[in-house]
Amino acid sequence: MYKIYTIAGESSGDIHGSNLVREIKRINPSIEFYGWGGELMESEGVRLGINYHKASFMGFVEVIKHLPQIIRLFSITKKQIEEFKPHAILLIDYPGFNLRMAKWAFERNIRVYYYISPQVWAWKESRVLHMKKYIHQLFVILPFEKDFFKKHGVESHFVGHPLFDHIQKFNTEKNCSQFFNPKSKKVLALLPGSRRQEIKTMLPLFLQASKQLEEYHIVLAGMSRHKDLYHELVNEADHINILLDSTYNILKQADCAIVTSGTATLETALFKVPQVVCYKGNKISYWIAKKLVKVKYISLVNLILDKEAVTELIQNDCNPTQIVQSVLKLKDDNYSQQLLKDYDLLLSLLGDIPASKTTAQLIASDLNQTYGKLEKSL
Repeated sequence: MYKIYTIAGESSGDIHGSNLVREIKRINPSIEFYGWGGELMESEGVRLGINYHKASFMGFVEVIKHLPQIIRLFSITKKQIEEFKPHAILLIDYPGFNLRMAKWAFERNIRVYYYISPQVWAWKESRVLHMKKYIHQLFVILPFEKDFFKKHGVESHFVGHPLFDHIQKFNTEKNCSQFFNPKSKKVLALLPGSRRQEIKTMLPLFLQASKQLEEYHIVLAGMSRHKDLYHELVNEADHINILLDSTYNILKQADCAIVTSGTATLETALFKVPQVVCYKGNKISYWIAKKLVKVKYISLVNLILDKEAVTELIQNDCNPTQIVQSVLKLKDDNYSQQLLKDYDLLLSLLGDIPASKTTAQLIASDLNQTYGKLEKSL
C-alpha cells in the first residue's frame, strides 16, 4: 500500500487537493493519505495532521509576525512525515512553505510531487533551480507555465486548470435557477477573500462602495468559518445579504462582482460574470512586493490573457469611489460585451483538460514505476 503525505495550506489547496485525492483513490483505493488539508480533503479520506486554517498567512510583514508559529509548523510537519514514512509527498501550491519541504523530503529519498506550481515567473525566478533539483514531478495549471519551465530546463506537465473540475462538478450537481427569486434587482456579488486578514482589509471598502450602489441586490459570498467577522463588519443598515458557503450559487446568478485578487477572479470569469478586481495590503508588504514582483497584472484573468481585460484597483486606487466608478462602467454594453469575449478567449487558452484526473494518472504511474506495485509500505 502506498502512503502519501499532503500539504495544502490554503482554502483553494483544500478544494483542489480534495478533487485530486478523489481521483487518485479511484485509480488505487488502497493509497493512504495523511497530512495538511481542510474539511474537503478530510471528507475524501485524508487523515488530517494539520488543519490549514492554522497556517494561512500572506504578505511579508504578516509572515514575519507569525514566524515562531511557522517554524513550529515546520517542526511538526517533519515529525509527522518521519513517523508516517510516506512513499511520496504531495505539495499543493503554498510555495513559501512547500518549497522548503520539497528539499527536506527529497534529501530523505521521498518522492516529491508538486501540484499547482509556485509562480516563479512572477518573482524570485531563481527558485527555478531549487525546483529543478528537488521536485520529481511538477504539475502546472497555467498554459504559459510549461514553456517557462522548459526554457529553464525543468520538465513539467500541463494538466489543465483544476477550477474546471470543481465548477463542472458544481454545474452537474446543483440547480441554482431559484437561488435568487424573485429577482427584482440586478445582483452584485461581493467576494472579499478567504483569509481573515484579507477580509478585514477588503470588506469595509466593499461595504462603503455598496452604499452608493443601491440599484443592486448586494450579496456577500462568505465562508462559515468567518461568520463572526462578517457580522462584526456588516451592519443591518448596509442591506447586505450574507450567504455562507454558496459562492458558486451566487456567481451563477450574479450580474457583476467586486472581487479580491486571487483564485476568485478566475472563478468569477469562468461563470462569465463581469467583475472589478481589488487588492489592498499592508503598506510595507506592498512596497516590498512592488520591488520584487515582475508581472504587469495581479489578476489571473489578465495574466493569462496578457491584457487588462478586467479592471484592477490596487492599493491607493482601491478605494470606495473608484470601486463604484468601475462597477458602473460594467453597465456599458460595449465594455461588458468585450469583457465576455475576453472570457471566451480565456476559456480557449485554458483548454478543457480534466486537471485532477490527468494529475492522478501521472502520480499513480510514477508511483508504480518508482516503487513497483508494492503491497506494503517501505
